[in-house]
Amino acid sequence: MHEPHHRGPSRPGTSRPLPTTIWLPGPNDPHHVPGPDGVLPSWAIDKIRTDFTRRSAPLIKISIRDTEPGMDARTPCATYTGAAGSDSEASGKPVLLAELHPDTLPTPSAELTTDAADGGMPGAMENGWPGFFHRAHRLLSGDGLLLLATRQRRDAGRLTDPLGSLIASARTAGFHYLQHIVIVHGHLADDRIQPTPPQGAPPGLIHSDLIVLSAITSA
Repeated sequence: MHEPHHRGPSRPGTSRPLPTTIWLPGPNDPHHVPGPDGVLPSWAIDKIRTDFTRRSAPLIKISIRDTEPGMDARTPCATYTGAAGSDSEASGKPVLLAELHPDTLPTPSAELTTDAADGGMPGAMENGWPGFFHRAHRLLSGDGLLLLATRQRRDAGRLTDPLGSLIASARTAGFHYLQHIVIVHGHLADDRIQPTPPQGAPPGLIHSDLIVLSAITSA
């Protein structure tokens, strides 16, 4: 499994890294792989519901296939009821899960940040990822959670990691980066992992990344 890049300290001026967690499917979880436009297998979405929502806080999942103007109108959306019995501290907050199709992701050199100086809704009318993050922040006012599900892709023969650019853009929109979760596409078989890679994934890639962001709006 490819090692994720270093994500930096959790607070300015400290050296403590952000927590990274690895999720593996359980022995009874289905061996499903994501569909052509999806990122996460069904067992991972179920675990997100258990860990991040309760009955009173549904999970809203969107699948982003392009970032051209009018992207919101073309983005499929599904709502899952909250999971009963969850004891997560995140319970009760709005939760938005965005599956980012690899073809929509920026190259490592892409500049995603914008100047936020637009009155009550800065950056929201921007196209592409900057506008998406500002609109998501407005939707999640009240310390809601934004979960970004994505994976590396191959550009010019090299695996590239878009997370740095995406996180920088999210921070510009007002999000706080909380956690990185590695979701393994495979099942345990004795003492090894049997890969079940997503359709169209680069050879050798058997994990996706789930980034947990909080929309800090409270005083």
